[in-house]
Amino acid sequence: MVATVVAALRSKPVRYAFVLVALAGAAWALASVWPSVMDAVQKFPWWVSLVSLAIGIIYVVLTMLSWRAVLIGLGTKLSFGAAGRLFFVSQLGKFVPGGVWNYLAVVEMGAAHQIPRRRSLSAMVVSVLISIVTAGVLAIPGIVLTGALPQPWTTVALICIPLVACLLIPTVLNRLIEFALRVTKRPALESPLQARQILASSGWALGGWMLAGLMIWLLAIQLGLTPSFESLLLVVGGYSLSWAVGFVIFFMPAGIGVREVVLAAMLQGVLGTGELVLIVLLARVISTLADVALGVAALIASRRTFSTVEIDGAVKDGPVS
Repeated sequence: MVATVVAALRSKPVRYAFVLVALAGAAWALASVWPSVMDAVQKFPWWVSLVSLAIGIIYVVLTMLSWRAVLIGLGTKLSFGAAGRLFFVSQLGKFVPGGVWNYLAVVEMGAAHQIPRRRSLSAMVVSVLISIVTAGVLAIPGIVLTGALPQPWTTVALICIPLVACLLIPTVLNRLIEFALRVTKRPALESPLQARQILASSGWALGGWMLAGLMIWLLAIQLGLTPSFESLLLVVGGYSLSWAVGFVIFFMPAGIGVREVVLAAMLQGVLGTGELVLIVLLARVISTLADVALGVAALIASRRTFSTVEIDGAVKDGPVS
């Protein structure tokens, strides 16, 4: 079944259909919450909405750079433009029901540019792992300094986060990748990850989480949150932790419900239930708009430009589409 789907994705008409379905899914997601969001946005100063959207776009760009650092470590060097066009278009797959289409898209699009499929998939999985770990690490100040979670949960978080962070040690991470490839009967990677690429990817991911938290903090202030350094720590830590937990609880689609519960636990007493629900809706709308804007821009750019792709020291020229 999977092989049939992957083979179908190599067909140009199917790729066009994939993009149309993804855009339709994004439009549906926006339309379903648009009235509530617009009522809230009208209460904000105009600059808050623009700054929030700009931060959302930069966050996606930093996520791409985190993925690109891993891909470079695995042996494929892409220019910023080529990596952006590949990554941003593939992320439209998040809006196609199923939850795996963005992974399949980046694998098949990468194969069209001579990137081995196992390398593309490994880069995406490792970059997601780095996102989860850095999100958890960033949540520590909010958990410890503000006492936002009950003591048992604080203890569990402080124990688990360092243990998970050990997965980013180069030797451990490379062994995990090798084991996964061996189990799936795939060839070994040509180039193991080095510490500098893992650090670079982690740095971009941390920057992205800090910006995403700042965006939520700005929105929350408009809804009554007291602006302070403590509230900033609380929101940044709460949002990053809610995303990480929502991703780990994989049997809930897109972490729906789980993220709201974690964020509510972190922000209890500083925002009401109605404001919290609205913050979650606004965050999803901004994230969707950022993904769609960058995805469409990448689609347009891929039709007009040629990029130089360096693969394992060899230079190949071709359109990035």
